[in-house]
Amino acid sequence: MSDSAEQLKSSLTGAWVSIAPELRPSVTKNADGTIKPLYLRRAFTYHAADRFELVVVNSVDPYGQLPLARIVLGGHMVWRGPHPIAAGAQKVDFIADDAYEVAPLAPAFADVLNRIAREGFSPWQVNEAQSVLGKTFAPFGLVAGKHFQEFDLVYLRQDLLFWGARHVDGRGFDTEENRPTNLQIPLVRG
Repeated sequence: MSDSAEQLKSSLTGAWVSIAPELRPSVTKNADGTIKPLYLRRAFTYHAADRFELVVVNSVDPYGQLPLARIVLGGHMVWRGPHPIAAGAQKVDFIADDAYEVAPLAPAFADVLNRIAREGFSPWQVNEAQSVLGKTFAPFGLVAGKHFQEFDLVYLRQDLLFWGARHVDGRGFDTEENRPTNLQIPLVRG
């Protein structure tokens, strides 16, 4: 691994949080064919030995006042080398092989999960997390026996942590070909 990657990892250690609620495209479309927005806040912690924790709170509204779900992921990061987006950026794969939990934070979302994600789960309750790690979980496209993985990037500049921006069509970072080519709104030290 290059010296710049080692310096990045050293500087990355610790907690990072969203500056404000973030807007992302979802894979779901409105009746008119436009892509539905997804609002969220992130809290990320990078630990030694390339371990990470990520907490994402999705909201119904752009101000984050109506939380919908809390998602907790944990696992490891695989560093793949320089990314051409900016000097010092690195390709990184995030693999959630330690934790992947979902907690509905709104009754309507708990009701949806109780309709479409019953098999292998207890009844979904507001503010109660369940592990979806290694299980089939249709709402997020998870398949039993497979760990969630994203082909992403990491770029650190002046105490701002950037990951890749979501594709405007809502595609995930599920393959090397779908690795992001733009920067997301940054996280700040938490």
